[in-house]
Amino acid sequence: MKIDILTLFPEMFAPIRESILGRATKDGKIEIAVHDIRDFTLNKHRKVDDYPFGGGAGMVLTPQPIADCIRAVDPDHEARRIYLSPKGRTFCQSMVREYVAYPRILLLCGHYEGIDQRVIDLFIDEELSIGDYVLTGGELPAMVVTDCISRYVDGVISSQSLEQESFSDGMLEYPHYTRPQEFMGLTVPEVLVSGNHAEVDKWRAEKSREITKKMRPDLMEGNKR
Repeated sequence: MKIDILTLFPEMFAPIRESILGRATKDGKIEIAVHDIRDFTLNKHRKVDDYPFGGGAGMVLTPQPIADCIRAVDPDHEARRIYLSPKGRTFCQSMVREYVAYPRILLLCGHYEGIDQRVIDLFIDEELSIGDYVLTGGELPAMVVTDCISRYVDGVISSQSLEQESFSDGMLEYPHYTRPQEFMGLTVPEVLVSGNHAEVDKWRAEKSREITKKMRPDLMEGNKR
């Protein structure tokens, strides 16, 4: 899978070169390309924003540099083009498989008050939000979406890890323990060191239900586990 990220602040994406995503990129499992929108402006001062028509606070990103950047990066519209926006549908785990099916995704990061609507009308396939709150720009949402989707690309992490995590089956994940067996007076539940895998699975399922009921009862609705 290839993910193209269009932004005014490419330096913000240094974290995606580390850890699991960094290894996956080096191994050729995923390709992440970050493009600076300012490189495409025709303004000699590299200016990419202007005052909004109709008045109001803040600045709006002008259409020309964004449009030229998109056309240069994805000239044949091969990518699923996504604009990170508070107005978009809310990203959730159940949508990950949908996005993984695309061989290429383009993520456009807005900033300031947003981007000229004509860019959205002419070049964007959908708007996507990571939650009901407003950030200073689309860079953090783009990193969230990139990380979440990349985990489901074949070979990035083990399939077993994907099956046994929060939201994978409509529940939150069970607690985890490791060495030492006792820490500050608290001990690991006996069932986890019993060697009885059937009982371990049963305990984990029970804890998963308990945690989901307590922390996210909304997820229990319709869940038959």
